[in-house]
Amino acid sequence: ESGAEQKINLKAWAWNAELLRKGLVISKDTTIQSNTPIIIYKTMTIDDIKDLIKIDETRTVELKKTTGELKDGMHSLCAMLNSDGGYVIFGIAPKTLKIIGQMVSDKTRQEIAWELRKIEPCVNIAVEYVTVPDTDGQQVVVLHADKEKFNNAPYVYDGRPYYKLESTTMLMPQQMYDDMLRERSADKYRRDDMVADDMTIED
Repeated sequence: ESGAEQKINLKAWAWNAELLRKGLVISKDTTIQSNTPIIIYKTMTIDDIKDLIKIDETRTVELKKTTGELKDGMHSLCAMLNSDGGYVIFGIAPKTLKIIGQMVSDKTRQEIAWELRKIEPCVNIAVEYVTVPDTDGQQVVVLHADKEKFNNAPYVYDGRPYYKLESTTMLMPQQMYDDMLRERSADKYRRDDMVADDMTIED
């Protein structure tokens, strides 16, 4: 192994250590060969959901009883992508905060996937299905708007932008949308103008 490869591997292991500290799990089958190692995220549990919902709805947590409210949930997901991130959780009784779950069919999964496709710019949001204990297979559906991963705001759902004002999802004013769009364009130009001093034409 060359000195350059060793340096890359050390950086990758350091990154993995930080991910592990944040609650992420590294695959046992991972072979570090670059600075982008394969990782497996920790699977959400019922206890994780209990921790998220114990203070009711907030700017970063939206609770829905079933995916019958899917479109409203997508409005909130879009708003979180444009604000501070957060979770949209289906299968929670809003008033009692009881975890009830719902039966999830292939049609349910297809409907969720179809609505996620209406978010632009495109976001590859992983949907988690958490089985509720002591039920006939009811599941809680969790969508995570991860701001560290999705940072290309402004986002729109079905052609309209939304944002969070405290715990309320609101249609984004045109001026706010224009300002965020200009900032996104400026960020892109700044990244394009960056020069990698340690790169050569051979790289």
